[in-house]
Amino acid sequence: MPKIKEIERTPNPDAMRFVLAEPLTNGITKSFESATEADGDELAEALFAIENVINVYYVDKYVTVTQDGNAVWSDLLRKLAPPIREAGPMLDASEDEEVHATKEVQESDDPRLQAINQMLDEQVRPYLLADGGGLKVLGLEGNRLKVHYQGACGTCPTATSGTLYAIESMVKRIDPEIQVVAV
Repeated sequence: MPKIKEIERTPNPDAMRFVLAEPLTNGITKSFESATEADGDELAEALFAIENVINVYYVDKYVTVTQDGNAVWSDLLRKLAPPIREAGPMLDASEDEEVHATKEVQESDDPRLQAINQMLDEQVRPYLLADGGGLKVLGLEGNRLKVHYQGACGTCPTATSGTLYAIESMVKRIDPEIQVVAV
């Protein structure tokens, strides 16, 4: 049973990040945006069963839960803690192969997409993870790069403004014509 070491606020006022004493996964990222997506994942199912939960994101020793903004955090935290504490280690869990990029992006021979994904892995995703979230590349259509924020970043007001602008600035070093769009 993982012990909760800390509960941290994220830049998103509707998301909290639980820091555990021991890892749930061995570097495997899990991202769920609905109870339907969580089907078969014991921890995510238990968290989505709690009213107001709209997103569950976890990796290693971190669990981020996003609410719909209609709950008082002090009340909600008391409901979220037991299922997180009861979760067993999932050290043999397999990663969703498309958690960071769609299959189409991964299999693309477009050198821009390869460079962008590498840049995101090195310069963006670690910082988003520190804030309780992540980023998935959906594709590049012409000069429009579609990305999808995960976890706390999914509904964060700064994700669609400041962070998106910073990502676009970095991407423009690879190709100045690319426009980044969050979907």
